[in-house]
Amino acid sequence: MDTIIILDFGGQYAHLITRRIRDLGVYAEILPYDVPLEKIKAMNPKGIILSGGPNSVYDIGSPQLPEEFYIYVSDEKIPVLGICYGHNLIAHQLKGKIELSDYKEYGQSDLNVIIGTGLLEGFNNIETVWMSHGDQIKELPEGFIVLASTATTPNAVIANDQKNLFGVQFHPEVGHTPKGKVVLENFVNKYTKAKKEWKLENWVGQTIENIRKRVGPENRVILGLSGGVDSSVVA
Repeated sequence: MDTIIILDFGGQYAHLITRRIRDLGVYAEILPYDVPLEKIKAMNPKGIILSGGPNSVYDIGSPQLPEEFYIYVSDEKIPVLGICYGHNLIAHQLKGKIELSDYKEYGQSDLNVIIGTGLLEGFNNIETVWMSHGDQIKELPEGFIVLASTATTPNAVIANDQKNLFGVQFHPEVGHTPKGKVVLENFVNKYTKAKKEWKLENWVGQTIENIRKRVGPENRVILGLSGGVDSSVVA
């Protein structure tokens, strides 16, 4: 089954990104940002999304991706979308310049669309988006162009179509970005071209079968649960 990987950089919306992709009918799986590259390769993803996070990309010890990651996605032509921290990380690691913004954005902002094709196809000239950041891209990496900006964030949406690398400073996964789904749809449909084969009912059946094979007919499973809705459903 075609898969899109979400690499989690500690953002509060990482699981919501996964849900939004699955809502499009494509299987998505969330992994920690420091997962071994070999595991990513073994999953053969059609696309990768880098989540938001609470850090600044230039801080000592902040989450980073190895150089081999960018070599891998370039060689395999795997589209990558960075959201918020992920957006800044792509620019930072590809030799762009990230700085503390003079004006932090938190809440809804007006996005001024400069190029309304590709990732932003279906957007009007001005759209409402949800921002939550203190840093911003001051200088673009080589090969990138600006697709949209806000009054205080000139590089709010960036793209390198040749390398299939994209970044959005806002959060398309939240309801406060009314057309956020359009961004994710465009990324999935236009760039990853992942097949829409995922259905919850199929996944449940396959998961049950996998558990049966792993446990075997003679063994027993100890399952601790709180008695709430989620754990009771799992049981």
